[in-house]
Amino acid sequence: MPAPPAAEVYFISPQNGATVHGPVTVRFGLKGMGIAPAGVKFDNTGHHHLLIDTALSPDELTQPITVDEKHIHFGKGQTETMVTLPPGKHTLQLELGDWTHIPFNKPVQSEVISITVKGATAANAPADAKAKLMKPEHHHHTHHQHRHRYYK
Repeated sequence: MPAPPAAEVYFISPQNGATVHGPVTVRFGLKGMGIAPAGVKFDNTGHHHLLIDTALSPDELTQPITVDEKHIHFGKGQTETMVTLPPGKHTLQLELGDWTHIPFNKPVQSEVISITVKGATAANAPADAKAKLMKPEHHHHTHHQHRHRYYK
């Protein structure tokens, strides 16, 4: 199925080259087309697929996009997601699929972006977590209450 010539899909966030802490919020942008759920055929619409640490081959661009942990479908028309990635470098790419999950003829795909996911440590934990780490007696007291509440 052809797509409008000006159609463009892109990442609102994260930015290319960003260093982030997981889970990662990924926001999808789209210009020149609309979003419709999978299975609903409207001209000039599609739905997002997020490719993680992978790319589509020329053959894969002519058939429905695979469903697995590296090819995440947003068939309800979602434009944002949270993904949990292991620490390290990762690539992300958005691919717009038609109502049958097939990429458009002249693919509507984003640039491939690279992000680095950092693991959580005391040095980069949120301020409230740091406060708990710096006051072990307070942390212990809170934990103690929770333990009794949940394990009676």
